[in-house]
Amino acid sequence: MNIIKGLLGLSALLMMGGCVSGQMMPSEPAGFVQETKTSSLLEKLPAAARPIDIAVYEFSDLTGQYKPNENFAEYSRAVTQGADAIMVDVLEKAGEGQWFNVMERRGLPNLLRERQVIQSTRQQFNGASATPLPPLTFAGVIVEGGIIAYETNLSTGGVGARYLGIGANTEYRSDLVTVNMRLVSVKTGRVLNSVTTTKKIYSFLVQGSVFRYVAVDELFELEAGFTRNDPPQLAVREAIELAVYTTIIEGAENETWSFADAEKGRQAITTYHDRIQTLEGTLDKMNDDKEVAAAL
Repeated sequence: MNIIKGLLGLSALLMMGGCVSGQMMPSEPAGFVQETKTSSLLEKLPAAARPIDIAVYEFSDLTGQYKPNENFAEYSRAVTQGADAIMVDVLEKAGEGQWFNVMERRGLPNLLRERQVIQSTRQQFNGASATPLPPLTFAGVIVEGGIIAYETNLSTGGVGARYLGIGANTEYRSDLVTVNMRLVSVKTGRVLNSVTTTKKIYSFLVQGSVFRYVAVDELFELEAGFTRNDPPQLAVREAIELAVYTTIIEGAENETWSFADAEKGRQAITTYHDRIQTLEGTLDKMNDDKEVAAAL
């Protein structure tokens, strides 16, 4: 009877694992990047009074961290190496594209070579009278910073139980990625704004097993389970989105730039501070709960 109960329980676990794995199968059609909790706040910001000409040369992984692995050395990086591409995409979408004019700088050598090809072709056909290409637009502000920390196993834990060879267990782990973003004035070299943001990455495992001798020389063993990991690149994207969102709001408060509609701008600043207060309240409650748990 106990074996039957164990089989029924593990069958349910297998079905759950099948559902979860089915959702993550690569047979799904291609789609756009999943929106984060900060995406809508950033994209719905009111337009700027004057879009900012900005350039991103590098926004690299400064952590030097490799993927954590307890069994063997892992040489894959822990976080994405394309954070500069994510930064450009986020800047382009801020305020529905009405906050920044992003200048291509990471692929600048390719851009310059193509301009040389065009100019050379024009001169071959038109000689000295060939019309030169217009000059490239220069940026008044550049983005500096990068992914400055990646902490693994920030918190770990789990729970498990076994009775008469039938058992189940769960495990979880959280990592933390930290991003720093600085806006620097090209004219003066002054740092206009500096923001540091963090985002946790959660992973968990659910597993069940049956281990029984059904006869003197017969062993019955069955295992099932599934894991779920938050994509690190989405965590990096959300941290970058929050950094850009905070930079725009703080710059408006410091009168470094302004919103085209002053009233909508004030509402956006109020929304930002309400969000910060809610977040601080949540963190205070979590800290209080940890103190109570430690006291017990």
